[in-house]
Amino acid sequence: MIKRILIVSIILFSFAGFSQEQKEYSFSLEEAILFALDSNYTSINARRDIAKAIKQKWETTAQGLPQISGSATYQNNLKQPVTLLPGELAGGEPGTYLPVTFGTKQNANAVATLNQLIFDGSYLVGLKAAKTFLKYSENYNEKVRLEVRKGVINAYGSVLLSEELVAIFEKNKTNLENNLFETRKIFENGLAEEESVEQLEITLLDIETQLSNAKRSRKIAKQMFNLSLGIDVDTPIMLTDDLAKLANANISLALLDNSINFEENVDFKIANNLVQQRFFENKLEKSKALPTLSAFINYGTSANSEDFTFFNGDQKWYQSSVLGVSLNIPIFSSGMRSAATQRTRIALDQAKTDLENTKQEIKLDLTTAQSNYQFAIENYENSKKNLRLAERIENKNQVKFTEGLSTSFDLRQAQTQLYTAQQQYFQSMLNVINEKANLETVLNIPQLRIVSDEIKGKY
Repeated sequence: MIKRILIVSIILFSFAGFSQEQKEYSFSLEEAILFALDSNYTSINARRDIAKAIKQKWETTAQGLPQISGSATYQNNLKQPVTLLPGELAGGEPGTYLPVTFGTKQNANAVATLNQLIFDGSYLVGLKAAKTFLKYSENYNEKVRLEVRKGVINAYGSVLLSEELVAIFEKNKTNLENNLFETRKIFENGLAEEESVEQLEITLLDIETQLSNAKRSRKIAKQMFNLSLGIDVDTPIMLTDDLAKLANANISLALLDNSINFEENVDFKIANNLVQQRFFENKLEKSKALPTLSAFINYGTSANSEDFTFFNGDQKWYQSSVLGVSLNIPIFSSGMRSAATQRTRIALDQAKTDLENTKQEIKLDLTTAQSNYQFAIENYENSKKNLRLAERIENKNQVKFTEGLSTSFDLRQAQTQLYTAQQQYFQSMLNVINEKANLETVLNIPQLRIVSDEIKGKY
């Protein structure tokens, strides 16, 4: 019976492992984006940064709340210290000394202390700075999510492009092989020149090389896509969207007229967070010139004995308690606090300058992104026209070559022009998708926010 159970368990585990290895994902572009926002490695760590900021905020807050500490000590004086007293105290001769020991050989005590901060300027500043740091973590998370979205769009489009290129190269290879077969038969019958065969062989070799490279690029593109999703790079995937449909769906001329709302732009918000952090650092240094006030109360008990009798019922314990207030007033620091305050003031001015620089860079990024997007749309439309023209030219040269009205060199030029037009056409579709994603990232479209309240329960 045990052997049977073991055999069944091994089979079940093997089947489960096989099923896991064979797991396959299927994504539309929107499904891939949603999956990545939750599972991308960088996105996961950005959410953890928010969780860390939440804990740090409470850590700062707790410093001003009551703090209770306790201590317990036990001492066994293996060799008690000896004190020499003047001999005349005990009726002895002057100049002599009497050795005595004080206290018992063993003692124990326990103390509990309550500390409470009453006033500390740096604590109040720290509370506000912790809130600012939490806001920075949320804004950084938003930026990460925008970048993850853009990365997934680029990777998704790259996979589709590689698949289109593999398909078109395979089609061109098949056509060339048929042409080469027919031309070789014509040459063998003495109705064509050997150069015609050689030109087609050269073209076929080029296509085979490009096809091999396209297949390798497709594998790499799929691995990069998997990495952008946060799954194993060797996991099989299937994409359900079409490159041409995505390109047409991503043509939105209205985006070319959009303007920047700096208060919503994530880069501006992060730069503004830095200004706030430098402001609180400056206030922190100023607050160090203020006095600090704290209070404490403790309660303790102690016992003494020549032997270890501290757990006996008749052992005597002596109670004690102290209430105190501590006031610390900074008076003179040899200019140290003043230098620190001036240093943080300079850092604040630098942050303000960086904020203005960020604002101008965002304006430039918007202009550049809109220009690139418009060019991508125009290039896409031109590439469609060029492809149709290249196809007609290649067909005409194919007919002329068959009828002996043009040379194999002319046919090769037409074919090369067609293959280049095909690649440019597919690349132009990917450019439309990618440039729209770039423009949307600058405009913060869509606004992919996760606030701290949404992840408090996870940590």
